[in-house]
Amino acid sequence: MIQSFDRKDGRLVLAHLLFAYAALFLGGICGMLQSMVRSGSVTLPAGIGYYQLLTAHGVLMALVFTTFFIIGFLYSGMSRTLGGALTGVSRKLGWAGFALMGAGTALGVVMVLLNKATVLYTFYAPLKASPYFYIALVLLVVGSWLSGYGVFAQYRTWRRTNRGKLSPLLAFMGVVTMLMWQIATLGVAATVLLQFIPWSFGWVDTINVLLSRTLFWYFGHPLVYFWLMPAYMCWYVIVPKIIGGKIYSDALARLSFILLLLFSIPVGFHHQLMEPGIAPFWKFLQVVLTFMVVVPSLITAFSLFATFELSGRARGATGLFGWLKKLPWRDVRFFAPFMGMLVFIPAGAGGLVNASNQMDAVVHNTLWVTGHFHLTVATSVALTFFGIGYWLIPVVTGRRLTARLNRIGILQVVLWCVGMLFMSGSMHGSGLLGDPRRTDYTTYNDSPESVLWMPYHVAMAIGGIILFLSLIVLMCAVVGLLRAPRGEEEYPIGEVIDTAEKTPRVFERWGLWVAISAALIVIAYTLPLIDMIGGGKGSPGYKMW
Repeated sequence: MIQSFDRKDGRLVLAHLLFAYAALFLGGICGMLQSMVRSGSVTLPAGIGYYQLLTAHGVLMALVFTTFFIIGFLYSGMSRTLGGALTGVSRKLGWAGFALMGAGTALGVVMVLLNKATVLYTFYAPLKASPYFYIALVLLVVGSWLSGYGVFAQYRTWRRTNRGKLSPLLAFMGVVTMLMWQIATLGVAATVLLQFIPWSFGWVDTINVLLSRTLFWYFGHPLVYFWLMPAYMCWYVIVPKIIGGKIYSDALARLSFILLLLFSIPVGFHHQLMEPGIAPFWKFLQVVLTFMVVVPSLITAFSLFATFELSGRARGATGLFGWLKKLPWRDVRFFAPFMGMLVFIPAGAGGLVNASNQMDAVVHNTLWVTGHFHLTVATSVALTFFGIGYWLIPVVTGRRLTARLNRIGILQVVLWCVGMLFMSGSMHGSGLLGDPRRTDYTTYNDSPESVLWMPYHVAMAIGGIILFLSLIVLMCAVVGLLRAPRGEEEYPIGEVIDTAEKTPRVFERWGLWVAISAALIVIAYTLPLIDMIGGGKGSPGYKMW
C-alpha cells in the first residue's frame, strides 16, 4: 500500500518547487534572448541591456532555481524517511527560509530589472551594484541557512528517538548536502556583509578586489556540488527503485558524500589560476585537492552502472551490454536523470581541463567555460531535477503521473538534450577558437578571426530557441501535473542489495568530518587570506552600464 504524503509538508515542498519553476522560466526567457542577441539575430529594445539579461539569467537559473528546488526536494526526503512528517520546528524553519529567500529573490530581480545591478551572477568587484542587490543576496543566503537548520532539526529529532540505528541513506545525504552548503556560504556571506554592503553604501571608498573574488570562489565551487549532490541523491536512491533494482552499496554512497564534503570547498583557487596575487604553491595545493573530487565521482559512476547491470541481469539480460535493453527508457522518471548521468561524463572531463593550470591557460575566460557550465548545471543537474519533478509533484499533491504526461515529459527531455547539444557544443567549439565569454554581439571591427566564431553563435541561438521550447513544454507538463487525476504515487526510495557490505558507523560521526573539513579549509586558505588582507589593493567602484 502506498503511503500518503503529509499534506502540510506537501504544501511546503510544492511552494519551493513552483517558485523554482517560475525562476527557471524567467531565466530561460533571458537566456534565449541573450543567445539571439549574441548571434546578431535580434536587437534588444531601448532600455534593455545585454548584460542586464545575462545577470538575470545567471541569478535566476544558477542561484534561485537550483536553491529552491534543492531545498524542496530535501524537505520531501526528510519528511518521507524520518518519521513520515516534518516536526513543527522543521516546518516553521522551512517556511521562514522560504519567505526570506523569496523576499531576497524579489528584491534582487527588481534591482536587476531596474538596471541597478548589472554585475553578472558572480558580481565581481570593482563593478558596483545597488546596495539593495547585495542585501537581497544576504536575504537569500540567510533564508537558505534557516532551511538548513530545519533539515538538521528533523535529523536530530529522528536520531534521539532511534538511538543506535543507521539513518536512512536519503536523509544522510540531505544532511551532508546542507552541511556543505552552510560551510561554503560563509565565504559569500563574509564578502557581501563585510565588503560589498559597506562599499556600495559609500561607508568605505574602496574594496579589496582579490579578497572579494577569493571569498566568492570559496563559495562558488562548492556551489557546483550543492547542485550536484541532490542529483547524486536521485541517482543513488531514487533511480534504483524506479528501474526495479536495488542500491549497489549504502557504504559507497555515504563515502562518496563524505568525500564531497571534504574536498569540494578548499579548491576555489582553481577558478583563479590566471589571477595575480596568489602564490603558485597555493594554487597547486588547491588543484591537487580539486582532483581528489574525481574519486567520489568515479565511485558514483561505478555504483550506478553496477546497479543498472545487476538489475538488467536479474531480468534475464545476457551479453556485455544486454542489460541496457532492460532499462525503462520510456519512463521519464528514469530517462531524464539517466540522460543527465550520460552528459556528466563529458562535463566531468571538461572540469578536469578547467582545473589544470596549463590547459586552463588556453580556455580561461572563453566560451569553453560557459559550455562546461551548461553541461554540468544546465544539463546533468537540470535534467535530473526535471525527472524528480515529474514524480515529486504528483506525490506531494495526491495526483497521478498519467501516460500522456509521461510522453510529454519524454518530449521535453529530448528537446532539452537537442537544444543543449547545439548550445553547449557550439560554446566548446568557439571557446577553443578563442571566443571570449561575457561579451555582447560584436564583430571586433570585422576581425578575420571573429568571423570564424559567427557560425557557432548562430548554432547557439538555435540551441537557445530549442531549449526555450523545451521550457514551454515543461511548464505545460507542470500545469498538467497539478490538474492530473487524483491518486497516490509512490515516493521511490530504493533498498540496498542483500549482498552489500555493512555500512560503518563512522560515517555519522559528524564532529570528525566537520573537523577534517575545517582543517583542510584552514590549511588551504589561512595564509593566502592573511596576505590578501594585509597587502591587497583597494579599488573604487565602477558602473559600466
